[in-house]
Amino acid sequence: MSAATMLVVCGSAVGAGLSLLVREMAPAAPKLGPALRRLNPPATEPGHGGGTSASGRESVWGGWLVDRVPGRIPRTDLRLIGQSPEQFLLTKTGLALAGLLLPVFVSTAWALMGLGVSLLVPAVAGLAAAAGLWFVPDWQVRDQATRARAEFAHAAAAYLELVALRMASNVGASQALEEAARIGRGWSFARIQEALLRARTDKSSPWDALDDLGRQLKLPILCDVADIMRLSSKDGAAVYGTLRARAKSLHSELLAAQAAEANTDSEKMSAPGALLAAIVMFAIAFPAVLNMLIL
Repeated sequence: MSAATMLVVCGSAVGAGLSLLVREMAPAAPKLGPALRRLNPPATEPGHGGGTSASGRESVWGGWLVDRVPGRIPRTDLRLIGQSPEQFLLTKTGLALAGLLLPVFVSTAWALMGLGVSLLVPAVAGLAAAAGLWFVPDWQVRDQATRARAEFAHAAAAYLELVALRMASNVGASQALEEAARIGRGWSFARIQEALLRARTDKSSPWDALDDLGRQLKLPILCDVADIMRLSSKDGAAVYGTLRARAKSLHSELLAAQAAEANTDSEKMSAPGALLAAIVMFAIAFPAVLNMLIL
């Protein structure tokens, strides 16, 4: 094989690796099929737990990685965003391998062009890139889970208002929870509907189901709803005012969080603006200062 052919092959491999890296890191629109399957999950077989699961070859290799790869898997965040541990570890392994092999391809291309490269350079660069890319999925999952919890908090505020309206119509606590969940749309209400349907199937109380869902996904607002409705069922207390007050406080918390986030973004933009102004002033004053120094 000639040097030109080897150079083309190495360049193609490097391009494929870069395209794969960009594809994994760039946010993409969710596919309709998996989203519909998450909203309407198939019935689980006897002996298998619920939740999002991998299938086929992905399940085999992902299960092997789950059993052998050390480290903590953020299962709570994965359940919240609808991703399986097998998919998570396969993504981490693929990115780490891409980071490990990319410097090797680059150094091979340089060697074919006649540029002397020490073997230590691609080895160290590959290990550093692999170590860095290994943690990229963790950061992505944490960021997606944070956004999902914020989105769920907005949906929970609307859910509290709907439950309060149904309670004001003199309906039972269980009926108010189920009817309010059926009114809403989106993945947040779909999770609540699934929990309430599971509670009805298991002949358990709906507030216990909401409390379990809130603890599993680390959503304290669901635990608050469960506590309020449990009080209504046990003591017959009128919880309309309590629900409206909790919804109002949640709206205030969300608005304060959004205001703080906006202020943080504004502060982040001040530094680039000041740097740009300094560059413009330097570009304007540089000719005059240069003429003074020459003269």
